[in-house]
Amino acid sequence: MKVDFSQPQRQSPIGVLIMFFDTIQQYGRALWPLVVIGIFKFDAANRLYIFLSIPLIFIVIGIIAYLKYLNFTFFLDNKNDEFVVTEGVFNKTRTTIQLQKIQQVNIKQSLLQRIIGVHALDVDTAGTNDKEVSIKAVSHELALDLKSVLLNNIRKVSENQTSETENPEIQAAISEQPFISISFLSLLKVGITSNYIRSLGLLLAFFVTTYDYAVRFSNHGIIDEDQFVNYFDKGFVMRFVGILIVLLLAAILIINVFRTIIKFFNYQIAKQSGSLLLSFGLFATKSTIIKPEKVQIISVTQNYFQKKFDILELKIKQATNGEKEARKQAIEIPGCNKNEHIAILKLLFGEMPEKGFMLKPNFRKLGFAVFLTIVVPLVVFYSVALNGAPNLLEYHYGVAVYVVFMGIIQYFSFRNNRLFINDRFIIKQSGAWDISNEIIEPHRIQAITTSQLFWHKSLNIGSITLHTAGGNVGFQLGNFEKIRNYANLWLYEMETSDSNWM
Repeated sequence: MKVDFSQPQRQSPIGVLIMFFDTIQQYGRALWPLVVIGIFKFDAANRLYIFLSIPLIFIVIGIIAYLKYLNFTFFLDNKNDEFVVTEGVFNKTRTTIQLQKIQQVNIKQSLLQRIIGVHALDVDTAGTNDKEVSIKAVSHELALDLKSVLLNNIRKVSENQTSETENPEIQAAISEQPFISISFLSLLKVGITSNYIRSLGLLLAFFVTTYDYAVRFSNHGIIDEDQFVNYFDKGFVMRFVGILIVLLLAAILIINVFRTIIKFFNYQIAKQSGSLLLSFGLFATKSTIIKPEKVQIISVTQNYFQKKFDILELKIKQATNGEKEARKQAIEIPGCNKNEHIAILKLLFGEMPEKGFMLKPNFRKLGFAVFLTIVVPLVVFYSVALNGAPNLLEYHYGVAVYVVFMGIIQYFSFRNNRLFINDRFIIKQSGAWDISNEIIEPHRIQAITTSQLFWHKSLNIGSITLHTAGGNVGFQLGNFEKIRNYANLWLYEMETSDSNWM
């Protein structure tokens, strides 16, 4: 039965439990230091009073949770095309969102919500870091109906016009059939072939922490420093570290595989009322629906191994409040093959983006990158080694490895740094190992910044930054005359476009 959202609706009654545990979590995060201090600092009599007061605390939290449930209502104001939410415990807050400003609706289900049998629904618009509205506990059917109404992107037809496809039940049955399903094998390939930088960061953090603890133990007499140095001279520690690196990398690889599978398990993509419906998750399931016209940037990433496996990763960025939020809220589609990737881009853009005219960066970009990542660190290293820490010179072989590694990284980063331009799309290519192509439509650009240092004028090179509501895309040290010509063209398209991208 179709729900009448023009009348105020409440969450599911069983949702009081969600409110209860959510309230406990909120107060627990704020008060846990006081609880710990109370347990270890107070005497036995005071601890007894604390434990006896726990039932009273739970009763108060239960009352607060019930009041949250009772005062939380939501409805659609069809007259003004607004979504209205009222919430609060003692002081009520009324939130009003224009339907046309809604860009994303997420349906999620944590393990607790799955046990209770309810879903959470988040409503998001551009311009804030947090979700505008978060409904904690509704049935799956009500969540789907509300999501469909909020993101309905099709014009209303006249009452006397009837056809089979206008029947909501038939249309939902047709549109919600997934046309892309990411297989378990594809997720396994993604887990094996991605997140190398993150793994390297974890590895470095582990060794820094281990070294710090070793120094502390040595200072407290727990480790005999002379004996430790003797072992180091014998090479025992080096062999141990080598084995440890292998084991740690294997552990990181396994963890990464499990993380990918748990997060993106049963990933399905379906069409719904002109929008894109994504659903995935093993323990905490998530269902996200987005409008193609709200998409700001699409990033397509692939490395050498993924190319051999015929998989790639997509990230869809919508309007957010800043670069940091754009990275956090990017919608990931992992493990697509070439045909699936083409189908998704055609659905979002109406056609497959093609690379047009190519802009290359000047070779000075490579020189500057080498200076920052190789020359400067070497100067710092040898300055420290020659002025108070001569033992560092024993690690000269590590310096050579670093120079070769960073040199290779910077060379391939420079070779892959390109800006492709055609009539409909701008594609920024970048990366050393993971090659990323960020795709933008010119009419979605909010602002353009061009810059040129005074010593670059005679060389006719400069930089450009494209500002969008989903983040910024920059290209440095290209042909400045062509950059300015394209910037003027894109500014004209921005002014004359009537696209609804917000």
